[in-house]
Amino acid sequence: MNRKQFITTTLCASAGIALIPHITMAATSNDYTRNQLIGKGNPELTGSTYLTTMHQETAAAFAKMKAAAAQDNIAIEVVSAYRSFQRQKEIFERKYTEFTNNGLDPLDTIEKIIEYSTLPGTSRHHWGTDLDIIDANGRPRPRSVLQAKHFHGNGPFCKLKEWLNVYASDFGFYEVYTNNAQRKGFNYEPWHMSYAPVSKPMLQGYKALDVGEILREEQVLGNAYFTADFIERYRREHILDINPELL
Repeated sequence: MNRKQFITTTLCASAGIALIPHITMAATSNDYTRNQLIGKGNPELTGSTYLTTMHQETAAAFAKMKAAAAQDNIAIEVVSAYRSFQRQKEIFERKYTEFTNNGLDPLDTIEKIIEYSTLPGTSRHHWGTDLDIIDANGRPRPRSVLQAKHFHGNGPFCKLKEWLNVYASDFGFYEVYTNNAQRKGFNYEPWHMSYAPVSKPMLQGYKALDVGEILREEQVLGNAYFTADFIERYRREHILDINPELL
């Protein structure tokens, strides 16, 4: 079976399944609890490690996409999937402590961190719908895999990037932080893909949360600097200025 036949067969076989969750989740976007949306547990997750834990519908769609890519000798490897609130808090506070201990102003520290890393409770990885992926067959494998240069030109993951540009949307996955000069917020991340049939309604539910209140209640380091103006800008630029296909 050639690549196109494989993808067509895979999509046709799963079309009925794929449409049902898309409709259902869109209709119940307000049913998500705050804990689900900020990474404090979700009964719809499956998997046992940070590389395998995903929303169950995301996991099913990803398995189909991975199998299709394998027909082109692309071995999609997950380097980050679901991330809990506590894990994101640890990442943020480690960087915050490191930068401020080295003399960087707290406000400048926060701005530096959010070039790539989210504030705890605001990561799309909290939903189990978003994955950071590379091509395990890419050679030579760089020590630091999540760099945009590896996905373009002669980079080891450029074949994966080209494949995703053509086929990812067939499986419901879209690049979140696109290479668009007009886009603000997080820097370009060609490795970060999101399963739209679930992440779109989750984003709608998330938009109703008070991000500033969450950060204060959870006593995240630096929260004194999360003013109303900062939170509004962060919400507008980092949470909502993403690929329009995911809004």
